[in-house]
Amino acid sequence: MTIERLGPIDPIHRYHKAEKAAKSAGAKTGDAISLSDEARARSEVLQALEEVRGLPDIRQDRVEEVRRKLEDPSYISDKVVEAVAEEILSVFDLG
Repeated sequence: MTIERLGPIDPIHRYHKAEKAAKSAGAKTGDAISLSDEARARSEVLQALEEVRGLPDIRQDRVEEVRRKLEDPSYISDKVVEAVAEEILSVFDLG
């Protein structure tokens, strides 16, 4: 007596295995996140803050520019002196 094809469950098992694989392959759509407008705004503020922190406290290029202008006698005129005096008075609320 010879017994053949003992595995009638095997084709069903293979079918279910293939079905599970197809479902899991279709389920992988990737990761996604959603940010609120407030979170985006805070992120932009933090990014700008980091950029500002990276800047030097003293802008050497501006210091040199003002220094050159002050060394030039033709730059200092009554108009410039008056504008500087008005600015000083307004800063100290004296004008």
